[in-house]
Amino acid sequence: MTTLATHLPDHLPTSPEISSPFLPRGTVPPHSEVAPGDIAVGVIIGRASEYFDFFVYGIASALIFPAVFFPFAQPLQATLYAFIIFSFAFLTRPIGTAVFMAIERRWGRGTKLTASLFLLGTATAGIAFLPGHGQIGVWSIVLLAAFRLVQGLALGGTWDGLPSLLALNAPPHKRGWYAMLGQLGAPLGFVIAAALFAYLYSQLSFDDLHAWGWRYPFFVAFALNVVALFARLRLVVTHEYDQQLGERELTAEPVHTVLQAQGSNVLIGAFAALASYALFHIVTIFPLSWIQLYSGQSLSGVLSVQIVGAVLAAGAVVVSGLLADKIGRRSTLGIFAVLIALFSFVAPVLLDAGQAGQHAFIIAGFVLLGLSYGQSTGAVTSNFEPRLRYTGAAFTVDIAWLIGAAFAPLVALGLSSHYGLWAVGAYLLSGAAATLIALRINRNRQPVVRDTDD
Repeated sequence: MTTLATHLPDHLPTSPEISSPFLPRGTVPPHSEVAPGDIAVGVIIGRASEYFDFFVYGIASALIFPAVFFPFAQPLQATLYAFIIFSFAFLTRPIGTAVFMAIERRWGRGTKLTASLFLLGTATAGIAFLPGHGQIGVWSIVLLAAFRLVQGLALGGTWDGLPSLLALNAPPHKRGWYAMLGQLGAPLGFVIAAALFAYLYSQLSFDDLHAWGWRYPFFVAFALNVVALFARLRLVVTHEYDQQLGERELTAEPVHTVLQAQGSNVLIGAFAALASYALFHIVTIFPLSWIQLYSGQSLSGVLSVQIVGAVLAAGAVVVSGLLADKIGRRSTLGIFAVLIALFSFVAPVLLDAGQAGQHAFIIAGFVLLGLSYGQSTGAVTSNFEPRLRYTGAAFTVDIAWLIGAAFAPLVALGLSSHYGLWAVGAYLLSGAAATLIALRINRNRQPVVRDTDD
């Protein structure tokens, strides 16, 4: 279809600032528009598939891997070993971001996304085929660790810029609403992963589950990656999408360039989201390990409660978008950081109050997670220069995961097993304090792009 832009002279820039006798100044040419609804669908599908991968591995680390890969250790020690390997992906994810940004600069965004999701799917399927410790001994642990490291590298390449483009295309009074759309992928991914494991626990014997049943969610993760790849490529390889990124200066700058120019903004952004990321694994992965080790509850029942919690979290994510558009995204993030701090004093009491208390902890924790996580990314990305925002947003999320969530199950289980459940509360409190300090520092900084974040 021929558009007006195809008749413009080659020397004129095709950007929102072009002058034309047919278009008012500041109007985006028709061929360069990608509907926010289309972007939102791509964001939700892409994030849901990534989080499904993420939670399949996390749930398996708490419930399956200790017996399959560390049968020589006591249950607590085996779970801690599994959580150590769980953290490996977060260590390599920033490296993956740097590597795949270079790939994007050299071969394009479509090539980067295809390569990263292929690598992620290969590592995930590889885990599904791994023999246990009983078959190949320590090599099973080595291979599990290697695949987990590869998963982290691949996750670093899955950044497609859709959340940033969605936020920039959003009307000023709807930025909180659009910011939360991508975050819906987390509860959606968890619901699917937890439902699969709950079904397997209810239908299979202990031996069958640990011999072969646990592998099926990893196969499903591979299949979802394929679907998500095509859904996202449908957008990211189009001329319209590429042009909008160019108009917004969302380019894959080298990570070292971002760190040299605005490294402080990366740290502020990561710490501003710390309360949400600290809570993330405390209500999803940690309770499964604690209840399996120290409670006689049915794990399929616990997973069912978590599914209910995740559904409520999805609703809370939506509420966060509505609230953020009324009072500002940063204010919303700060308010819920205070609530997480208050929750940190209640959490140890609930976890130590038997089945009813543990269920209350899960439900309340998921609701708080949805409210805070809904605005945890992008609240301070206006600090980045436009040309650095694409890489800066990706790397900020990487660092937030690393310092806030990577070691949460390991630290919470290790400390609470030795010193008591108060350690879980202390961990959450430290995350909330870090968020409030970072938001306070950020408040005194002048954003590059003025919006309704304050």
